[in-house]
Amino acid sequence: MTRSYQISRQTAETEIELDLLIDGSGQTDIRTGVGFLDHMLLLTGKHGGFDLKINCNGDLEVDQHHTTEDIGIALGQAFNEALGTKEGIARYATITTPMDEALSNVSIDISGRPCLVYNVEGLKDKVGNFDTELVEEFFTGFVNHAKLALHINLFYGKNTHHMIESIFKGFGRALAAASEKNGRFKGVPSTKGLL
Repeated sequence: MTRSYQISRQTAETEIELDLLIDGSGQTDIRTGVGFLDHMLLLTGKHGGFDLKINCNGDLEVDQHHTTEDIGIALGQAFNEALGTKEGIARYATITTPMDEALSNVSIDISGRPCLVYNVEGLKDKVGNFDTELVEEFFTGFVNHAKLALHINLFYGKNTHHMIESIFKGFGRALAAASEKNGRFKGVPSTKGLL
């Protein structure tokens, strides 16, 4: 069975078309109107091995908040739907990712329960014209709709671009590892029998 999902999400603030293939080859086509976010999502797809296509028309005349948050929501919904029954997945993953002088750790539990722990300090307010506080908004939207626990810990770094890039690369790698099906696991990976 192909683990993929297409979503069309329209609000008064954004119009999003998103196509996700979990078991892809890292092919991406990202057009959000927010250059730095495009770059981070490209990294997520590439390092996670996801085929990811996103087209978004958002109210960028206001700011980048709605676009960033709503893409997180749409990607979370698509990921949850693409996983299907979750039978045979690894469920857990912890990935530590260096990016030059920056180092971060991302841990995931595909638990069916949304929880974000975001320990990221020391970012400058902006990378280019991107508000770095929106990184947390993206992950909040994703977690609440993917229904998983995501722990992000930034250990250190000096360059804000590198720090955020480390996080998004690790996010892609951890998502891939936690959703991996390797044939060892039968049924849903929970003693409760349901995720």
